Amino acid sequence: MTTLAQSAADTHLTTPTRFVDVDGVRLAYRRWGNAAAGQPPLLLLQHFRGGMDHWDPSMTDGLAAGREVILYNGRGIASSAGAPRTRIEDMADDAAAFVRTLGLQQIDVLGFSLGGFQALDLAWRHPQLVRKLMLLGTGPRGGNPDMEPQVLTAAPRPVPTFEDFLYLFFGRSAQAEQAARAFWQRRHERAEQDPPSSPQVAQAQIEATMHYLARLSEDDPFAYLRTIRQPTFILNGVHDVMIPTVNSFYLARNLPNAQLFIYPDCGHAAQFQCPRRFLYHVDGFLGESCHHVDASFEKALPC
Repeated sequence: MTTLAQSAADTHLTTPTRFVDVDGVRLAYRRWGNAAAGQPPLLLLQHFRGGMDHWDPSMTDGLAAGREVILYNGRGIASSAGAPRTRIEDMADDAAAFVRTLGLQQIDVLGFSLGGFQALDLAWRHPQLVRKLMLLGTGPRGGNPDMEPQVLTAAPRPVPTFEDFLYLFFGRSAQAEQAARAFWQRRHERAEQDPPSSPQVAQAQIEATMHYLARLSEDDPFAYLRTIRQPTFILNGVHDVMIPTVNSFYLARNLPNAQLFIYPDCGHAAQFQCPRRFLYHVDGFLGESCHHVDASFEKALPC
């Protein structure tokens, strides 16, 4: 299944890229961290066009201190083979198949932006597979789509620049720009980098997002969220130009077991701007005993 042995000494910068065959498609992933902590592995699902090298090493290594961390490229993303998916539900099903192919019975899931769409659908469509859910800079099906117009030119640019990331992901203060420059340097420290995702990935994910924006019900558009009972951590910055911050409130108000964090002076990627604060809050969330509001669901999902 894997081509290289895992090492407890691996880090974001050193862990090798591995490949696994899922339904006939060769998918890339990286896995490292504290396997002896007694916590389920944490699967990370990335943003629009993003691959494994678009995570912040300080964030992933901080998470890996308390559990195994798994980065993953879906079909057609960067070093993974296959045609990129055009529906979020198919991306979620692929993630479930990937997890099961690794032989895992239960995981925690962290999704950022478009990865958050996938994480929500993964918990909704495959509830037995997910213990806890983390949603960063994202929103529900049928949420508020009112992004700033500049996003439409900056996000799909073939080769995104630092200025694009600064605008799309961070706050507007001098301190926010300083944090963005530190993130940008950390993000490029790994020597073995994935190839960039193709233009076809951008086209497929734009199509998937447009379908995701449609409401499932006009009368009660967020009813489906109330069936997702996993303990859920929701984070956003106070000024998200891509997925309006109010969507995080819609999530918190409708997911039965959710905690909401809004960081000041932050944008879409609050976890990249404030990695220490983020890890402090996540350690509390992932380490605490599970509390389910539905006793029958607790029986089905032991923590």
